[in-house]
Amino acid sequence: MAGSLQDQLLNIGVADKKRSKKAKHDKRQDATKAKQARKTGAKAVPKEIQQKLEQSKREKKQRDLELNRLRNAERQEKEILADVRQMILTQSVEIPNEAEVAYHFEHNKKVKKLYVTDEQQKQLIRGHLAIAVIDSAYRLVPDKMAEKIESRLADMVIRIEPEAAVEEDDPYADYQIPDDLMW
Repeated sequence: MAGSLQDQLLNIGVADKKRSKKAKHDKRQDATKAKQARKTGAKAVPKEIQQKLEQSKREKKQRDLELNRLRNAERQEKEILADVRQMILTQSVEIPNEAEVAYHFEHNKKVKKLYVTDEQQKQLIRGHLAIAVIDSAYRLVPDKMAEKIESRLADMVIRIEPEAAVEEDDPYADYQIPDDLMW
């Protein structure tokens, strides 16, 4: 029974040559690192601790990447909001102060009222104008601009669909209810 424990384990078949070589290689590397550390005055770091450090570095890098992705998404959202705000402010149709016609519409499941002129009311009914929401205020914008705004932020625009064509079989076709009915 002469020889090292490693040789004895190899002879009885408990260990294989590949693991034996790897163990020798790791032992030699650790010894070399310890010797270099002693020369430079630094402490030798065991392999397990070094692996834990590398794992924590990888985790930190993943967290940083996720934070950067969230920041970029937030910044991009702010840019879109600022762009839409600018489009609404520059392209809005002016509502005169003497506008007397109350136009009722739905926003967030509530009926809201906006005073417009007769011509603006007709354009809203036909779908040529739309209502844009900015800072809890309502502004009128042209339909083409409303489409652009809707493509970026759909909840910033309230569009009124133009009246649909009348069906031929409708028995109440002669009794149209006007959209501008005043109560």
